[in-house]
Amino acid sequence: MAKYQLQQAMEEVNKAKQEAYEESLRRQKAEMAAFEAHLKAKTTEKSYIEEKRQRIEFEEALRMTTIEVQGLKSRRDEVLEELHKANDRRLMFEVQISDSKQTVKELEEKLQSAQDLIVNLQREREELQRECDEAIVEAEMTQKAATSSSQYAHNFSEFTYNEIMEATNDFSDSLKIGEGGYGSVYKGFLHHTPVAIKMLRLNSSQGCDEFYQEVNVLSKVRHPNLVTLIGACPEAWALVYEFLPNGSLEDRLQRSDGTPPLTWQVRTRIAAEVCATLIFLHSNRPNTVIHGDLKPGNILLDANLVSKLGDFGICRILHNPASLNPPTSTLCHRTEPKGTFAYMDPEFSSTGELTHRSDVYSFGVILLQLLTARPALAIQKVVQDALDNGTLNTVLDASAGEWPFVQAKQLAHIGLRCCEMNRKRRPDLASDVWRLLEPMKVSAGAPSSFRLAVDEHGCIPSYFMCPIFQEIMKDPHVAADGYTYEAEALKGWLESGQDTSPMTNVKLSHHQLIPNHALRSAIQEWMQQQRRLC
Repeated sequence: MAKYQLQQAMEEVNKAKQEAYEESLRRQKAEMAAFEAHLKAKTTEKSYIEEKRQRIEFEEALRMTTIEVQGLKSRRDEVLEELHKANDRRLMFEVQISDSKQTVKELEEKLQSAQDLIVNLQREREELQRECDEAIVEAEMTQKAATSSSQYAHNFSEFTYNEIMEATNDFSDSLKIGEGGYGSVYKGFLHHTPVAIKMLRLNSSQGCDEFYQEVNVLSKVRHPNLVTLIGACPEAWALVYEFLPNGSLEDRLQRSDGTPPLTWQVRTRIAAEVCATLIFLHSNRPNTVIHGDLKPGNILLDANLVSKLGDFGICRILHNPASLNPPTSTLCHRTEPKGTFAYMDPEFSSTGELTHRSDVYSFGVILLQLLTARPALAIQKVVQDALDNGTLNTVLDASAGEWPFVQAKQLAHIGLRCCEMNRKRRPDLASDVWRLLEPMKVSAGAPSSFRLAVDEHGCIPSYFMCPIFQEIMKDPHVAADGYTYEAEALKGWLESGQDTSPMTNVKLSHHQLIPNHALRSAIQEWMQQQRRLC
């Protein structure tokens, strides 16, 4: 019994141990679960704290973004407002530009209308004058033929009407080489010599007075660059000249019939020849000769392209006292204006006073045409605008070859000076224009006619003259091409964008200038000697 109780007690102890063990296990599990729960709570708390921090940062970033967006919206509104104002200004400017273009167009149309009106009025005046002359020319021609023929017969060779008809093959159209206000010009042969025969129209506005005047001038005045008058036929009112195979300067500038262009060298020489011829005519003794109708159509070219001035039908012969050398602008002839409108001196056209400076104006227009080959009407404005805008090269005639820049610019300036509306402001041909053209003629390959004299004691040595300025050098410098120039002149040449030699047109190897001290000393010594001589 005691044993049974002991055994039962042991079983209860074991059972209690078992239960205590299981309770211990349960407690351990509970503690583990509590620990894991605690860890999870800690993790959750950390996550919450991190999320709270991120949310705060996000809210701050959102706040800043909202402020930035509001600023951008405000800036956008300002830009839109400025854009709207800019569009309004653009529309206003477009309207102003449109109005300006319309105004310019209207002014151009008015200017063109005024120019057309001037031309039409000139034509109407010429037509009225021609009708008036035609009313009396037929009666006068018979009387003039009787009185004038005997007066001038000793001054030229006379040909018969039959000789003129035979020379022109009965005035065949195949031999006609020109036609103008005077009449028709034919190529013919007299005594086996080619000649040009100009026939006066019976109703010509020039009349027999001009016929005998041209005979009188060309039979008495001789110059290498004047057309040679061989003879005349008063019976047929015909003038017989030497035949010049290259036609007129006008034809060659317009390249009529496909003729080759004149080079800038030939044009320079022609300009110098015409200038020299005018100086000769204006200083003629005892009477000054004023051409009065100078234009490219009256400048003829021989086989070597040497120029010959012709058509003296409306020239004027003025008494020139020996004390006036050269003639002054006060020496004038009052007459009804005649000639070609685009080349006519504006003062002569308005006052009827013809002076030697009237020829200077016409010569200026011809100079500009030699440069550009453009029509004479309004050519002064074209060249002046090109000079003002620095675009002279765009108006130069490219068919002439590459003009030396400085020479072309000098010719343009002297041409415009000759075309001054006020004749007193036009340059003197002998003292101003020839001093410029003569060295250009020499540099273009033509022989020098005479040197530039300072005074009666001597001449300026050619190597003292700047090839660009055509003046005595004060500060001579040697360029890469070996030539000596005035420093200011060559610097201006280089600064204008040129990189070639003004003398040879060959590209300069460098732009360095070397002072020519020896030449400067020689020039200074020579000038001191000149002052002592004076």
